[in-house]
Amino acid sequence: MRLQNIIKFIFFGNYFYGICAVALSIEASLQQRYPLNEVIFYVALFAATTWYYTKAYVTEQTALTVNQRTNWYIHYKILVKWSQHVLELIMGICFLLFLISHGENLLYLRPLLFLLIVSFPVVAGLYYGVETKIIGNFNLRKIGWIKPFVIGFTWAGLTTVYPVIYYSIVNQAKGDVTLIGLFLFVKNFLFVTVLCIMFDIKDFAMDYNRQLKTFVVNHGLRNTIFYILIPLSVAGLGSFLLYGYIRDFSVMRIILNTIPFLLMIRVAYALHRRKNILFYLILIDGLMLVKAICGSLGVLFF
Repeated sequence: MRLQNIIKFIFFGNYFYGICAVALSIEASLQQRYPLNEVIFYVALFAATTWYYTKAYVTEQTALTVNQRTNWYIHYKILVKWSQHVLELIMGICFLLFLISHGENLLYLRPLLFLLIVSFPVVAGLYYGVETKIIGNFNLRKIGWIKPFVIGFTWAGLTTVYPVIYYSIVNQAKGDVTLIGLFLFVKNFLFVTVLCIMFDIKDFAMDYNRQLKTFVVNHGLRNTIFYILIPLSVAGLGSFLLYGYIRDFSVMRIILNTIPFLLMIRVAYALHRRKNILFYLILIDGLMLVKAICGSLGVLFF
């Protein structure tokens, strides 16, 4: 298999999202001073993230388009369907093993933690949409400006809140909501939200034709970059520097954690020129992995 095919398999197949989810959850545990969870937690996290992102493409059109990603799914339709089945099996086995080992601990779960567990999958489900007789077809993706916030909220919960809750269930710990945990949740929420706004730039023409009011459709490319993306990135960097100063972080730890924000600003500026789909998947989504690595190194060594 050629290198290009391997790259497309990892990124088009959404396996890279699974890797990022695992890396960010490890970073969040380390930063909140929690031990890492059991292996099945990370296996289930990888499988669920990959499965969720692939779900939208499995049922897409079968006619070839100018979209490289859609064409890839058409070409490898059978492989993708088998991959989904395997991921579903992995999730089922992990859930069963969890119930066998720690199921009785769920009886002692506090209502707040139970609410947190439920809230993120519900929001993720509403992103794809539900159809009922009462409200009809309700789909958060159709509300263009809210899309990035929905995805950011779900990712922050999945990678920041879930690792702590899982550890609390397994070890019958209290699992309090801490100020550090809240700050990290907001930081991850805003970080992923900015990446999602960047990603909407890729679909500008299509969203414009569909009258989907994303930030770039409403405000234009230049205004989105210079008055939304870059200011939000600078604000995120500034809040971290203030947090690092208050927490008395070492200089090296601060430098490591500023790298993702500086790269985000650089990538945001580069978006004023047209880029292909792999640019978005590798460089923009890759910022999540860079953030996770830098944050983890900062905790482990500095």
